[in-house]
Amino acid sequence: MLVEKTNFSIVRMVRLLAVSPSGFYAWLGRSPSERAVRRENIEQKVTWFHSDSDEVYGAPRILVDLRADGETISRKTVASTMRRLGLVGISPKRWRTTTVSQAEDAYPVDAVKREWDTGALNQVWVDDITYLRTWEGWLYLATVIDAHSRRVIG
Repeated sequence: MLVEKTNFSIVRMVRLLAVSPSGFYAWLGRSPSERAVRRENIEQKVTWFHSDSDEVYGAPRILVDLRADGETISRKTVASTMRRLGLVGISPKRWRTTTVSQAEDAYPVDAVKREWDTGALNQVWVDDITYLRTWEGWLYLATVIDAHSRRVIG
């Protein structure tokens, strides 16, 4: 009964594909072509090189690995094979500037108009911050200086 069912489905498939039964059976018993064998070989190598690189390598790097392995192949063939297999390499993202500073906002307003010494104490104070490397790590040093006497206030 199973043989009859199988033959019936083959007959339906032959009619659906519009091929002769002898052509179908010839195709069924035929060995794979050289092109199919090479394609399968390349797919296995591409998959192996991609997984060996922790799924980071894309077509250009896998191409280098394949050529080092002795394959004669083009980059486009590697790229189409990777696309067909659903493999994607990881590439670094481009640097994108997210903050656009205006020229007037880039620097704080100069409240003293570059006149540091006004002739009186405690009228203009300036500050500075720097960092020093020590054996225990980085040390930050901030100072406040009176512009007239040039004494350190804090």
